[in-house]
Amino acid sequence: MENTANYFCTYCGEESITFVDLSGGFSQNYIEDCQVCCQPNRLFITVDEETLEVTIETDITY
Repeated sequence: MENTANYFCTYCGEESITFVDLSGGFSQNYIEDCQVCCQPNRLFITVDEETLEVTIETDITY
């Protein structure tokens, strides 16, 4: 099952949308390039087990 969520790029501050694969678990992290500036962002994804609401926090990758 997939869901979408928005996040803000750590580099340029632009909002992007990404697909989140809920079968990956309720806590995930991976690197995704910004759709605007192409810089890599580390996404920390949390899925609420009851509502399936997705929250994303970002960090700069080194």
